[in-house]
Amino acid sequence: MSWVKKLPPRRDRIIRPKVDSIAESNSSVNFPPVVSETLSRHQHTIHSLLKQVSDSHQRLLHVSNVLHRLTSKLTPPEPSDQSPPVSPPSAHPVPSPVIDFRIPSSLPLETYSGEFGRCRGFLFSCQLAFKRSPEAFVSDSVKISYIIGLLRGKALDWAEARSHDAGFLSGSLSRFLTKFNKTFDHSESPAEIAKKLWNLHQGDQTVADFAIEFRTLAAISSLDHGSLLGAFTQALNDRLQDQLALCQEPPDLESLISLAFKIEKRLKERSRGSPVSLPPLTQSKDFLPQVTAPSGDETRQRGRTKLTPEERQCRFASNLCLYCGQPGHRLSSCTLRLKGAGPPVVPGILVGANETSESRCTLSCAIMFKQGSCMLKALLDSGCERNMLDNTVVQKLNIPTIPLPTPLKASSLDGGTLTTITHQTVPVNLLVSGNHQESISFFVFPSPHSPVVLGHDWLVTHNPQINWRTSQVVVWSSHCLTNCLRSASPSSSAPTPDPPVPPDLSGVPEEYHDLSLVFSKDRASSLPPHRPYDCAIDLLPGAPLPSSRLNNLSKPEQVCMSTYIQESLASGLIRPSTSPLGAGFFFVSKKDGSLRPCIDYRGLNQITVKNRYPLPLLSSTFEPVQDATIFTKLDLHNAYHLVRVKEGDEWKTAFKTPLGHFEYLVMPFGLTNAPAVFQSLVNSVLGDYLNQFVTVYLDDILIFSKSPTEHRQHVRAVLQRLLENHLYVKAEKCEFHVPSVKFLGFILESGRLKTDPDKIQSVLSWPTPTTRKQLQRFLGFANFYRRFIKNYSQTAAPLTQLTS
Repeated sequence: MSWVKKLPPRRDRIIRPKVDSIAESNSSVNFPPVVSETLSRHQHTIHSLLKQVSDSHQRLLHVSNVLHRLTSKLTPPEPSDQSPPVSPPSAHPVPSPVIDFRIPSSLPLETYSGEFGRCRGFLFSCQLAFKRSPEAFVSDSVKISYIIGLLRGKALDWAEARSHDAGFLSGSLSRFLTKFNKTFDHSESPAEIAKKLWNLHQGDQTVADFAIEFRTLAAISSLDHGSLLGAFTQALNDRLQDQLALCQEPPDLESLISLAFKIEKRLKERSRGSPVSLPPLTQSKDFLPQVTAPSGDETRQRGRTKLTPEERQCRFASNLCLYCGQPGHRLSSCTLRLKGAGPPVVPGILVGANETSESRCTLSCAIMFKQGSCMLKALLDSGCERNMLDNTVVQKLNIPTIPLPTPLKASSLDGGTLTTITHQTVPVNLLVSGNHQESISFFVFPSPHSPVVLGHDWLVTHNPQINWRTSQVVVWSSHCLTNCLRSASPSSSAPTPDPPVPPDLSGVPEEYHDLSLVFSKDRASSLPPHRPYDCAIDLLPGAPLPSSRLNNLSKPEQVCMSTYIQESLASGLIRPSTSPLGAGFFFVSKKDGSLRPCIDYRGLNQITVKNRYPLPLLSSTFEPVQDATIFTKLDLHNAYHLVRVKEGDEWKTAFKTPLGHFEYLVMPFGLTNAPAVFQSLVNSVLGDYLNQFVTVYLDDILIFSKSPTEHRQHVRAVLQRLLENHLYVKAEKCEFHVPSVKFLGFILESGRLKTDPDKIQSVLSWPTPTTRKQLQRFLGFANFYRRFIKNYSQTAAPLTQLTS
């Protein structure tokens, strides 16, 4: 190093004679005591400085030697015939330790060319090299040189361009890494990582491969323990999810992954037909099919248990056979009991386990026919091909039956004949779980321990997702959401829920009664279809997910909340959630004293990308109605709930209550983009009618015409268009064919715009403001009617000055 060679050699020998001469002069010359003491002190200081210079010189030579060795190891010298330059001998040879600078062979020198996805991995390998060889990387500048030596392509171009910056190569490692990461490490935000986790799907991957992908994202995510379990479970294939539902919930993610891996392995073994060791099926001897003819006692029925005294008495009273349960003959003349022969067998109609079995899944149900009803337990049996109803229930409710064209034999799993089915019921109303209602026909079958059996056909049609631990339906299919689910709250105490009530059309002109479906409350409360106008909730990149606390509710609010949750679940508007978000749930009082549920979406709205779709201006809204003489005002039912949340964004609408964690499938009130989304929808649906004979502001629709004849045509066209697009009208809030109508706080009458007396009364009865804030509120409300007040600005000027 040239700057080392320029140091003046043997500096101490140049200074030392002067010190000696001073000492000699001190011995020959008599100085005053004060001067002698001062000279002695200076002499001692000079000797200390000389020692420090010598030590610094030795350290400098040591550092020079280390840097030379490091440079020679990092950059191999090019072959040359010239001999290396020989440094001149040092006047003071200083022994320096030899440092062995070697990169461990176990750490491959991985290069980096600037790929965004590999930045963290490259820096991790460099940090590993630093830790494995701390004696080689003695300073930050050495570590920076090592990193730059591994750069290639655009990453090397970046380093070369920045090398002229002061301190870039010789500064601290942390500062270098900060600049490096800003350039090449574009890490995803916690919200983006959470979204990616929730959108993962196993697809064709094995559990092992998918778990690697999931663990990688989970390690850098901010999701809590429960959310990770939910995200992993919902990402698995349906078959694995079904099997996991039968198992006890794992305590942590690793246990869940291990369990999923074992289930997958087991399913693969079964699909390959490998021998498996299964426990034998336990079956009561009363359920074993009889091969020989019965002995004449009803206790010897094939595949049947012994009749209870109550069932025996019921069959006697109903003139039913004690063996097969069919009318028209007695036990002694039962052909099934005597012959055991009949038409071809219908496979798969199965009478399952006995009444004490714990493996059965049953649902509460009600069979309703005319004015009669019966609360029962329905057995879900995928091994039974048809839906069965016990003949005692048929007799109790006086349900008419229809003879089958060809009697059918019911058989057990091993082919043993159980009985012959000769009749089926007329369609009856079946209510399952309190809110799932349908019209269904049953095969009449003697099954006292399982009076209702819902077989494979029913399961395929309705495709329910079952919580097998609680024997409850968690999610119904889209078919059920549209056709079967009722908005009434499920109640086990109501034995005969009323069928859906037709809409009240007393306030609707008779000429529109053929469009009664557009006024249906049940349809308005059901889950709407997905459309291009679904409400998307796009979050700002990098924004942290908001958190909310659980709100305390009073006793009346808890009752109202329970009703709201049950009705919304029954209608399919909400579903249970495992989302990392959870907005607060509370109530506000309406004018009539009832409670309105509200969700606190302020945190979500702050990180949502705003939809800038414009809302109509009031001034332009009233311009087209100047020549109108007749009006009809329509109010949409459950306005925002008529719009679906975009698929994949439902987790962002999650809210938490004392009853659990839920998320919306429809657009809830309180979202920042809800008004813009809904206005876009109605403008699209009624676009060709706007400003012709329709004006729309959110869920308020005003139809205006010049004559009654054309007005009826206009109203019918609008109602038809709304029905076609699954938008429903609240009949009790509509006004039809009126010469004057209240709309958006004004009164429209014969092309004139007037103030609403109710709104004016609010201004007149406003309490005297006592604070600046109260005064601002008053002026803001009164400003709504400034167009009707002459010289409004001058009149309000004294009050306006008080607000400044």
